[in-house]
Amino acid sequence: MIQALNQKTSEKMKKRKMSNSFHGIRPPQLEQPEKMPVLKAEASHYNSDLHNLLFCCQCVDVVFYNPDVKEVVEAHKIVLCAVSHVFMLLFNVKSPADIQDSSIIRTTQDLFAINREPVFPGASQDSPGNPPLRVIVKDVLFCSCLSDILRFIYSGAFQWEELEEDIRKKLKDSGDVSNVIEKVKCILKTPGKINCLRNCKTYQARKPLWFYSTSLKFFLNKPMLADVVFEIQGTTVPAHRAILVARCEVMAAMFNGNYMEAKSVLIPVYGVSKETFLSFLEYLYTDSCCPAGIFQAMCLLICAEMYQVSRLQHICELFIITQLQSMPSRELASMNLDVVDLLKKAKFHHSDCLSTWLLHFIATNYLIFSQKPEFQDLSVEERSFVEKHRWPSNMYLKQLAEYRKYIHSRKCRCLVM
Repeated sequence: MIQALNQKTSEKMKKRKMSNSFHGIRPPQLEQPEKMPVLKAEASHYNSDLHNLLFCCQCVDVVFYNPDVKEVVEAHKIVLCAVSHVFMLLFNVKSPADIQDSSIIRTTQDLFAINREPVFPGASQDSPGNPPLRVIVKDVLFCSCLSDILRFIYSGAFQWEELEEDIRKKLKDSGDVSNVIEKVKCILKTPGKINCLRNCKTYQARKPLWFYSTSLKFFLNKPMLADVVFEIQGTTVPAHRAILVARCEVMAAMFNGNYMEAKSVLIPVYGVSKETFLSFLEYLYTDSCCPAGIFQAMCLLICAEMYQVSRLQHICELFIITQLQSMPSRELASMNLDVVDLLKKAKFHHSDCLSTWLLHFIATNYLIFSQKPEFQDLSVEERSFVEKHRWPSNMYLKQLAEYRKYIHSRKCRCLVM
C-alpha cells in the first residue's frame, strides 16, 4: 500500500514538471544583492602620540634637575601621574593617607624635592599661566638617566629591556644600573603590591601601562592638574592641555599658535553638546569611546570632523554601520531614524566612506526605504544611484509579477475544468 502511494506521488511530480516545461514559465531567480563597501579601521597611534609629546616640549609644566648635572629634563605632570603614585604624591594629587604604602611615600621623599625659588634659568617659559614646577632630583645617577626613564614612561612603561640597555650605556657599574632600575620599579609600583622586576617584565610586556587602573581616564573631567576649562552650554569641563595637544593637531595649533586660546584658561565651545564633547575628550584621553546610539555616534563624528581627528571619525562610522547592519527588516521599517538625513550629514562632514555605504544600504533595502517620506529628499544623483543598484531589481519584480499572473491563470483554468 505504501509503495502504491509513493508511486502515485512520483507520477504526480513528473506530470507537474512536464506541464511546467512544456506549457509554463519558470519562477524567476532572485539574484544576490551587491556586496556592501568594506570599511577598514585606522590603526591606533595613542602610544606614539604621548611618546612624541615628550620631544615636542609643548605644554611643559614640570622640570627635573640636579645641581650637579647639566641636563634639565622637561615633562608633564598629567602623564607622570597617569602611571605613577609617586608622582601623584609629589604633585599633591593624592595624600599619603590615600596611598597607604610606606615604600611609595619613602621613594617620593628620597628621590625628589620641590624647589620653590622664583627663578630657574634652564626651564622653558611657553606654558600659559604659571611657569613650570621645578623638582630637584636628589640622586645624581638617577637624574643622569632621567631622560631615558621618562622616554620609557611616555612610551607606555613596558619596554624594560630597552630601558636597561639605555641605562647601561650611561652607567658602567652594574650595581649602579641595578640601583636605578630598582628606583624605577618603585616609581611604577602599585600600592599594596609586592614589587618584582620579573613580574614587571612578564606582566607589563603584554600591554602599555596606560591601560592599567592608574590611567588617564582617572583625570577625565576632573579639576586635578587641569590647566584649561571648556565652557559648554552654560557648564564647564576641565581638561589638560598636554593631552589635548598630543592627541589633536587642531588643538595643538590652537594652544601653541597666535590664537586667543593660547593664553586663555576659559575657552568657549560652540555647536557641540556637553555629552558629545565629553565623549570626544574620553577618546582623546583613553583612545576608546562607546556612543549610546546611532544619533550620538553621528554627533561625535561631526565633532571629530570639526577637530580633524580622523580615527575617531572611522570609529563612529563603524559603529553606525554595525548598528544598522544588526537591525532586522521589521525594525528598519518601523524605526524613526532618518537614514537619508544620516546620509546628508555624512556627506556634509566629509565622511565619504559612511555616505557611500549608506547609499548602498538604502539601495539594498529599497522596498523598505522607498516607502518612507524621507526617500523623496534624495538628490537626483543619489536617487539615480539607488535606482541603479536597488535590490530586488525592477527586472526581477517584473518577472515575479508575470510568474504570479501565470500561476493565477493556471488555477482559474483548473477550477473551470
